[in-house]
Order: sequence, then structure tokens, then C-alpha cells
Amino acid sequence: MRYDELLISVDELLARRDDPGLRIVDCRYQLLDPQAGRRDYLEGHIPGAVYADLGRDLAGPAREDSGRHPLPDPGEFQATLGRLGIDRETAVVAYDDDTGAVASRAWWMLRWQGHDDVRLLDGGIAAWRHEGLPLEAGENRVAQRSFRRSPRAGLVIGTDALLANIGTAEAGLLVDARAAARFRGEEEPIDAVAGHVPGAVNLPYDASIGAQGRWRSSEELAALWAGVLGVADERPWSVMCGSGVTACHLVASALLAGRSEPRLYVGSWSEWIRDPDRPIATTRRDGRGQPGDAEAT
Repeated sequence: MRYDELLISVDELLARRDDPGLRIVDCRYQLLDPQAGRRDYLEGHIPGAVYADLGRDLAGPAREDSGRHPLPDPGEFQATLGRLGIDRETAVVAYDDDTGAVASRAWWMLRWQGHDDVRLLDGGIAAWRHEGLPLEAGENRVAQRSFRRSPRAGLVIGTDALLANIGTAEAGLLVDARAAARFRGEEEPIDAVAGHVPGAVNLPYDASIGAQGRWRSSEELAALWAGVLGVADERPWSVMCGSGVTACHLVASALLAGRSEPRLYVGSWSEWIRDPDRPIATTRRDGRGQPGDAEAT
């Protein structure tokens, strides 16, 4: 995927911000303070932007058997898009603080709903501020629109499918976007159990980001992914993280690197550990399993 199909620069957005066919979506969110993103939006956002809350708008209610941020019902999400002033003809730009860690969830969900005219603001609102551009306070009210498309079910993989094929060619490769220490099982500040899905490999999402929160070049990303996956082939593969948010960042990174599009394991680690019978792997820095729990606990 070309950079201009997935990313938009501050200069390009500035030139288009008065386009009536464009909707700018602020996706700032803090996991440990869920109200902080909306407060930040109300204090100052890119002019014309509407706010999409990760917990309310970009996820459905968590269940006992789900991860922390399950996908919402498609019809309900399409109603949310309509409330945000987005229909099938609307071009969308999503941003967050800088790296696109949360904005990539909005980007992916629109594509899941069959809408491809959506981009990430490279560098987020930090890049906008860096250019000394004005911000707008308060909430934008936009006209309701109707969004109707068919979801792309093939972009998603569930826990049962992952578990049934774990370690087989059918499962393909699984890449985990969490920080390396969480993946190895050395620490777990968010979920109740540490470790990773057996057979998964690790690529922290922020490895795709360079200076000032900007995306690395396609050449750099291609080299990054080659170091994780090796030579590109036709095997199916999937991405995951803690709750299906930063894994969307890996989807974007892979496409920018020229890789095939992976499926998103939406439930991710927070869903995998709901059942204590599911296998869990841990590794030390040398790559070997921890004593007593090498491949499964």
C-alpha cells in the first residue's frame, strides 16, 4: 500500500481541512484514565474534528469471555459512524497524540466495515502542534449521516480458530504487538496473566515509529518486517496485542512494508487468558522458557 493511501501529512490535511467531504476524527485515549482523551479533545483539537472514544465508540461491551475491547455489533458501529458524520462517501482522517496507536484502531475498523477512504495523520496532533497550527476547543456538532456497508469478515480471526490450529501451517504466523517484557512474561501491568500465545513472535508496535512520532519509511518497515517474518510468502498470518488495539497498528505497518494483510485477533491476550486451560508461553531474554513453565501453564 502506498504511503499516500494510508498516511496523510499535516500539510496535506491543512490544505484539505475545509473539504465538506472530509471528516477528521480525534481518537486520543489513555487506558489508565479513560476520560482523559475526551478532556484533551474538549480542551483543544484540530479544527473541525469530532471525537471517537475507544471504549464507547471503537469497541463493544466487554463480556466474561471476551477481551477488553471486543468489536461492537456491526450495525451499532455503523450507527456510530453516522453519528460522527461519516457515510460511505466520506473521506476520513484519524489521529491521536502522536504514534497512531489508537487511531489505527479507527482506521482498521472503517476498513473492516468496507470503507477504504481513511488515513492516519502522520505524527498525530503532536505534529500539528509542532507546526504551530491553531487548535479548537469544545465539541463539534455534525449532521447525522447514514453509513451502510457489509463487513469484511475475512479480516478477523477468533480464539477458537487460533486455538484449533495453533502450531500448524493453517494457523500461519502470529505476531504480538505488545512490549517485549510483557510478551516474554517478565511483567504484566494490565492483564492478570503474563506471557504469550505459544508460537507467537514479538514486534512491539512502536518499532514502526521513528523520530517525532512519525512513521518510518517503507524501506525501513520492509527491513523491520523481514527481520521478524523473513521472506514474504503466501502463508496466512495474524496479529494480536493486549486487547486488539495496537495490533491494528501492526496491520498498517505491514501494509506500508509491502506485506500481505494479516487477520486481526481482536480478543488478543486479554481474551486468550480468560480460559486457564489455554496454553501460555514465557521466555527469558535468551529466548529459553522460564523454569517450570516453558511452553504451557
